[in-house]
Amino acid sequence: MGSNAQKIGLQLYSLRKQFKSDIEQTLQFIKSNKIQYIEGGDTYGMPLPEFLALLKKNGLQAVSVGASFEDLDREPEKVLALARAYGAEFIMCAWIPHRQNQFGLAEIEKAARVFNKAGALFEKAGLELVYHPHGYEFRPYRDGTLFDEFLSRAEHFRFEMDIYWVQHAGQDPLELLNTYPEMFPLLHLKDMQRGYKGDFSGQADVNTNVVLGEGQIDIAAIVKRAGELDIPYIFLEDESDSVLEQLPKSLAYLRQLSSVKD
Repeated sequence: MGSNAQKIGLQLYSLRKQFKSDIEQTLQFIKSNKIQYIEGGDTYGMPLPEFLALLKKNGLQAVSVGASFEDLDREPEKVLALARAYGAEFIMCAWIPHRQNQFGLAEIEKAARVFNKAGALFEKAGLELVYHPHGYEFRPYRDGTLFDEFLSRAEHFRFEMDIYWVQHAGQDPLELLNTYPEMFPLLHLKDMQRGYKGDFSGQADVNTNVVLGEGQIDIAAIVKRAGELDIPYIFLEDESDSVLEQLPKSLAYLRQLSSVKD
């Protein structure tokens, strides 16, 4: 492990409202902020070839594309075809279906089966499947958490850490990186409003997403550690209503850190 600089990307869900109004203008906004790498998968109603052409026009490279749990379970070949169309390196799932406040070992076992089967298919094509926890996976289980149990069953997939949701569940993102240094090839960076406390629900007020470096999470330490672990991409994600104002400030904060690059 070394100290390679991470490439800064953007999770397109950050601009979901703007995409619904004007796709091309939104992509131009991303380009204007000197972002090259993205994570997405939704074309917001535009035919895929047209959307891909706009990505190319704006110099945007899709590193990772999202997939639903249901598609991974029932139609993994369709997911693979979409990822290939984007030229992605990673396929990301961000939610495991469950009843509210009823997430336990049975859900972990099923998810591991689905992800290992789909992940093996993707590996043969040179892509990697990652799962993005939202906090409910960190409920206590035995001497640790359900996430520890989940990770022990991961044979053909790894994880994308969203540091906001890890903290929301009462965990320390930096400690988690240190505990499982090989299991997070991707990171989502979003900061949490000072004084805000989360839970295991996987739900939160989006406006508790604040400018990187202004919240309660030690962004600089996490980014530094990610560099030491050679994590190649860090995706900025801001789900707040103030994303257009906050995104340039967050990017400026990231770019002044020595361990990142565009």
